[in-house]
Amino acid sequence: MKNKIRIGTRESQLAVWQATTVRDLLAQNGFESELVYIKSEGDIDLQTPLYEIGVQGVFTRSLDIALINNKIDIAVHSMKDVPVQLAKSIVQAAVLKRASYKDLFVYKETASFLEDFASKAVIATSSIRRQAQWLHRYPYHTIENLRGNVNTRLQKVKDNDWQGAIFAAAGLERINLRPANCVELDWMLPAPAQGAIMVVCRQSDNHCIDACLPFNDAETALCVKIERDFLKTLLGGCSTPISALAEATNGTVTFRGNIVSPDGAKKVETSSAAPVGKAADLGIQAAKEILQKGAQEITDSIHHAAK
Repeated sequence: MKNKIRIGTRESQLAVWQATTVRDLLAQNGFESELVYIKSEGDIDLQTPLYEIGVQGVFTRSLDIALINNKIDIAVHSMKDVPVQLAKSIVQAAVLKRASYKDLFVYKETASFLEDFASKAVIATSSIRRQAQWLHRYPYHTIENLRGNVNTRLQKVKDNDWQGAIFAAAGLERINLRPANCVELDWMLPAPAQGAIMVVCRQSDNHCIDACLPFNDAETALCVKIERDFLKTLLGGCSTPISALAEATNGTVTFRGNIVSPDGAKKVETSSAAPVGKAADLGIQAAKEILQKGAQEITDSIHHAAK
């Protein structure tokens, strides 16, 4: 009998929910497991905007280190937080079926001002992607930094005089915290892999790879791969305002992607489609196309500003 599989997780309510879901899936297939709690840099530093921390893997690095050092056997991540280049010797073991990919606007008193694109308001988010798309649509709004786990951020919305804040729908819905005072932002493209959960393990650990295989959702895995390929080809990370969405319907994958300058002034977008069997390179092709349409200028200016 193999030892219990040690599942590494951050301590936030959402992270624990995700890890518990994986524990239950393993149990359904006869594998015993336990949760091991690991603190991440992203949880410790709640003041610095995410794009000012060395963001690549800010929520995943501590779990990667624990995995490499054999303190845990698998790690469970919100896939949008995972760098497109996995750490050496770590591999993707499974991608769970995707939940909602949408962003939500949680408002305080009313959301009616969203109908007026010339309105003035103060909106909170730590995501440069959300900031960029929001300012493109609402150029007269002011963006405030909002950090912390889901519960902390919801409380901050109540405690501050902002008009509202932007959240991932999946994060709120998974732990039953989606408030009534919210609207889905159908016009906002999500972060690559938003709403998907990724399980990783050591490349050499065939036992864990085999244990996770039954709950890998092939359709979600294909779609998020396309989105992450788009991000990777544009040389982007969590701190880059790049959005992407691939959806598989009736044997066809449709893809939409964009990059928006952080101040919202410039936006370049793309869309394409391919049969499921020929869609593997859709993200790479879309990224190459968008670079020629003006995305290169935006990425260059972001990298220059970061130096």
